[in-house]
Amino acid sequence: MPTPPFNSRIPIAPVSSETFDWAPRAPEMFSRAEIARQTGPYDATVTAPITDWIPQVPGEDAANIEDATRQLVAFDEHARRTLGTENPALGPMTAILLRTESASSSQIEQLTTSAKQLALAEIDEGEKTNALTVIGNVRAVEAALALSDEISEDSILQMHHALMRHQPRLEHEAGLYRREQVWIGPGNAGPRLAEFVAPHHDRVRGAISDLIRFVKRQDVSVLVQVAVAHAQFETIHPFVDGNGRTGRALAQSILRNKGLVGSTAVPISAGLLVNTGRYFAALTAFRAGDAAPIIREFAMASRIAAATGTQLVDDLIAQLDESRSRLQGVRSDAAVWRVLPALVGQPAVNTKYLVGALGLGEMAALRALDTLTDRGVLSETTGQGRNRVWQHQGILDVLDGYAEQIRRKTARR
Repeated sequence: MPTPPFNSRIPIAPVSSETFDWAPRAPEMFSRAEIARQTGPYDATVTAPITDWIPQVPGEDAANIEDATRQLVAFDEHARRTLGTENPALGPMTAILLRTESASSSQIEQLTTSAKQLALAEIDEGEKTNALTVIGNVRAVEAALALSDEISEDSILQMHHALMRHQPRLEHEAGLYRREQVWIGPGNAGPRLAEFVAPHHDRVRGAISDLIRFVKRQDVSVLVQVAVAHAQFETIHPFVDGNGRTGRALAQSILRNKGLVGSTAVPISAGLLVNTGRYFAALTAFRAGDAAPIIREFAMASRIAAATGTQLVDDLIAQLDESRSRLQGVRSDAAVWRVLPALVGQPAVNTKYLVGALGLGEMAALRALDTLTDRGVLSETTGQGRNRVWQHQGILDVLDGYAEQIRRKTARR
């Protein structure tokens, strides 16, 4: 995808630095040459306050932001209009869009999984480590939306806790600010050769407080606020791990908090995934004092999210309608009509899921699954007598097709 034809800047105070001394913590793990390279002074980032930043947005950028905002609102309204606010599929649709956003956000971090493995992980089936990690991201975005009424230090910590609490070897860091220096780039023994050295851990809490005050402002365009808050969060890098995914969950929380969207999650990370190189370059430009690239990235990501998200909603509704047609003649009070809309958000199910999520009795759940299988809506995938799993192949195909569409956009960038 071509780079937007903008070249004007949107000035913001650049980061500065402060110098500390470093000595490798476990010298026995490294060569003498590496120890020598990583022993001595290093510069850690100091974020500039953004609470009182006044955006100076050129006209062309302002029009671009306005158009992208309008498309996001139209996407949200389309989902409401297509489904209807009382439609029992609206909740599952939100769930699947949320899962789609989470999967794209994780893919930016080189964590990929299929729609089937993700759905299986939700019902404690399958053994794919990446799927379980992405489920953590789903929980983080769920927390971001649930806590969006009040964006605070506590809500950010809860997002991170939801993300990391089941991540192997990092559970003990869930929901806690880092207590050590971190960096990005080469040099496991120390930060002296790193591409980016995050602020010293003693500065994290104050920088987050400044960020929250900025988010609470009501005089900044929402997309500008989302982009700048996200870039500032990534620069603060408040956690040992999971900063990117938590920062993109925070973007969802701000969109919901400001009332820009309300019915669904917005797959903005899918738009950022289209050109991750440009996304990371935009973060670098932000730290150097130019907010324009990251704002433009979020505007473009919003357009992609609106267009691809609208198509995803329509394709999923088409699957729901086709399945509904296969159930003609089934009595209106049958349990299948409760199961069907839930399949939009959870296209792989077992009896335990239907009992726990929908409150069905075990026999009612089995009868519903038998009917859905007999009518060709579901297929049983294990071939076992026990621990059986049923899936809606059409919905899984739509979700994998969406992921493939994003990959194709990525390949053409």
